[in-house]
Amino acid sequence: MSLLTRRQVLLGGVALATVVTIGGLPAFAQVADRPVKAAFVYVGPVGDFGYSFAHDQGRKYLAEKLGDKVQTTFVENVAEGPDAERVIRQLAQDGNDIIFATSFGFMNPTLKVAKQFPNVKFEHATGYQTAPNMSAYNSRFYQGRAVLGTIAGHMSKTSKAGYVASFPIPEVVMGINAFTLAARKVNPNFETQVLWVNSWYDPAKEAQATGALLDQGADVITQHTDSPGPLQEAEKRGAIAFGQAWDMTSFAPKAHMTAIVDQWGPYYVSRVQAVMDGTWERSDVWLGMKEGEVEMAPFNAAMPADVKAAAQKVVDETKAGTYEIFTGPIKDQSGAEKIAAGTVVPDADLLKMDWYVEGVRN
Repeated sequence: MSLLTRRQVLLGGVALATVVTIGGLPAFAQVADRPVKAAFVYVGPVGDFGYSFAHDQGRKYLAEKLGDKVQTTFVENVAEGPDAERVIRQLAQDGNDIIFATSFGFMNPTLKVAKQFPNVKFEHATGYQTAPNMSAYNSRFYQGRAVLGTIAGHMSKTSKAGYVASFPIPEVVMGINAFTLAARKVNPNFETQVLWVNSWYDPAKEAQATGALLDQGADVITQHTDSPGPLQEAEKRGAIAFGQAWDMTSFAPKAHMTAIVDQWGPYYVSRVQAVMDGTWERSDVWLGMKEGEVEMAPFNAAMPADVKAAAQKVVDETKAGTYEIFTGPIKDQSGAEKIAAGTVVPDADLLKMDWYVEGVRN
């Protein structure tokens, strides 16, 4: 079955769009007389219960909130590269008003197609390039990684975590560093052993990597991959672990301490509403705990009270703007000072982060 035939259509209806202008310049069409057609492109299956699942929960939230004012479709399991470009172009040709491309590796394909379809709106997640009809949106996942690191620092008996990682892009590097910095605030001897699986979703490979990390002495497992595989392996081996992008407690009720939960729904509603209103314009946003886009799954009841309190303190202070994990002094892997005391790493530098903090083994 082709990717496009797996696309799910929720709501139907067609009519004409009304063209509006703002400030004397041509504006995007206001879609007032028919449902807005919104399409989503996922790198993994919607059943990964991780990153793609979270985006699809956002799509369902959009459909619930806007009802018959929106028609949503999705394509899952889209490989980053030429296949993504083909899928995104087909969605534009199908008459979608707005297309959400939800993985970092979709950035260049989305940009290319956006230039070919200037009247279609494009939204790219976790990237950094924009165009007149292409926005960028991102989530401060690293804020949640700092919560996970705080828990790991308190609960690890071996002072070593295993990190099942996908690809060494800035988003993933940033998460590894945030996790390690937070853990070392609790335990200065803490180390994070990274194992790259070069995949976003491969349950067997992720579980195998987890086993290897546990064999190397880790007793805490975290991941920037999207299947429950690492959690399930950690559960078998008696280690603690954290879910990815959504609450994965049901897969490992003993091991799962908490998880970062990606709440994309409100953003999707706001952007589709803007299409309806004729107010959509290019934007570049990076939202986090303060805005409700990053949440934490419930803490495991088995977590000690003092650990829960320490983790919640990070959440509360992050929301209040008084806790920023990337504040110096920060040393790099060699032990040299990379960020001076009191200096907060600016967003522009975080978004191109390609170095590791002290304590990371990769």
